[in-house]
Amino acid sequence: MPVKKEKPVVISLGGSVIVPDGGVDAKFLKKFTAVIEKHVRRGRRFIIITGGGKLARRYQSTAEKISRLHSEDIDWLGIHATRMNGHLLRTVFRDKAHPHLYWNPNKKLIWREPILIGAGWKPGASTDYIAALAAKKFKAKTIINLSNVDYVYDKDPKRYKSAKKIKKISWKDFKNIVGSKWVPGANLPFDPVASRIAERNRFEVIVMNGHRLKEFEKALNHQVFKGTIIQ
Repeated sequence: MPVKKEKPVVISLGGSVIVPDGGVDAKFLKKFTAVIEKHVRRGRRFIIITGGGKLARRYQSTAEKISRLHSEDIDWLGIHATRMNGHLLRTVFRDKAHPHLYWNPNKKLIWREPILIGAGWKPGASTDYIAALAAKKFKAKTIINLSNVDYVYDKDPKRYKSAKKIKKISWKDFKNIVGSKWVPGANLPFDPVASRIAERNRFEVIVMNGHRLKEFEKALNHQVFKGTIIQ
């Protein structure tokens, strides 16, 4: 049933936690669903934008082994993977979610349900970008980016053992780490183009590990949590 309107929380749900190496993580989705539904019962509203994860990368890498691909085609493979993951989430939240997947920020949308599920839009636009535009459209102030890392680091922790975690960072310093351009398939804590929108609209972006759902709940409850705040 429709709930009282309030500013929603936008979640950019990384494909890395939906579809890791071993396929769709049903165990994670079951726990994540329970957390969201608990907060929906308390009157909260959520916009959840899904990434592509390993599903996208498998399609992209397979195509690249067969033919030379244009960057636009690489992007489209990723976009459709995000939509597949989005439809999975919309199905899981069927009774509480808007019946249609959201991805075009220019299209008029009447949203009354507690949950809105979105996915990729077009080449050159990441799901973080869609999350930022959704936050602007629906007057949200917080975007929680759930990925497979605990914090933003000063350099890639998978490549550099000396990488240092960052608990709080300004948009200016964050952009110095991630750069200014979006690259299809790039694995960044938050997309550079989305970062510009977030900075311009004074959004708070929280980057945290999606598998640590207790920490995610702490963030939802405005408690101290493990993760990085960008503002």
